Amino acid sequence: MSAATTRSRPTDRLCAEAVDLARAAAEEAAAPGVVGEHVGLVSEGDRVVTHFFECKELGYRGWRWAATVARASRAKIVTLDEVVLLPGPDALLAPEWVPWSERLRPGDLGPGDLLPTDQEDLRLEPGYTGEEQPLPNSLVSEDMAELAEAEDADVTPGTPATQPTTPTRGSIAALAEELGMRRARVLSRYGLHIAADRWEESFGPKTPMAQAAPATCMTCGFLSPIGGSLGQAFGVCANEFSPADGRVVSLSYGCGGHSEAAVMPKAPQPAPPVIDEMKVDVFPLRPASDSGSVPEAGDEETAELGHS
Repeated sequence: MSAATTRSRPTDRLCAEAVDLARAAAEEAAAPGVVGEHVGLVSEGDRVVTHFFECKELGYRGWRWAATVARASRAKIVTLDEVVLLPGPDALLAPEWVPWSERLRPGDLGPGDLLPTDQEDLRLEPGYTGEEQPLPNSLVSEDMAELAEAEDADVTPGTPATQPTTPTRGSIAALAEELGMRRARVLSRYGLHIAADRWEESFGPKTPMAQAAPATCMTCGFLSPIGGSLGQAFGVCANEFSPADGRVVSLSYGCGGHSEAAVMPKAPQPAPPVIDEMKVDVFPLRPASDSGSVPEAGDEETAELGHS
């Protein structure tokens, strides 16, 4: 009989005793030899019982074959309802599915990979689309647009395929493109905030490197400023010996490579030597006579013999 019986409601006796019928159904549905011992039953309703059998198939640890049997009211014959493989309380299950957008981590993007951006991405907001009309007091007035059209009248249009997308001179789109603002989407305030939080966590004032630094990046000569609102709190490090070289750093960050941390003094110039050992002093073999007469040959030989 069963090793364990769950009694959540009155169990029909005939259905509970139909273990052989349930096993035969499970063995017919499963591969040969993978249906194990009877491990329990549960009452699903009036005259409906599910029998559980151990699953010995590799890769299905803790799973159970469930065969449900039932009988009609006042009937003595038990019939098969269904057979299915179900996970048990300690079954080995696959991890819960997580969308790719939530599984993606920094550094996962490789060469050739395309990362689609959600249309409703909170980090972005619509940029200039070119559909806005100029205000009555706008610099792009109707007179200026007419003047631009008159200047373009003598220009022969070219053949590049991208020419129709070029904004008309004197239009808002042309002015936005000149200022670098003609983008479909730009960073939202939320996108700016999460970027600032991420950068400050990596290269901010609370990091161990910044805590031990002699000064902050705000006073460092290797800090390259950036534009926009983020430039009020961040810059780019340009010190090749710094751990943050080429990274966006907080102005409150710092490291030992600060340009003014320890200025190296000039090398001292050595004093001139008292005795110049590199200079060659010329000494004659004998001092010159006061008379200035030239010694004879015999005298030179005698002197040489004497020295030898």
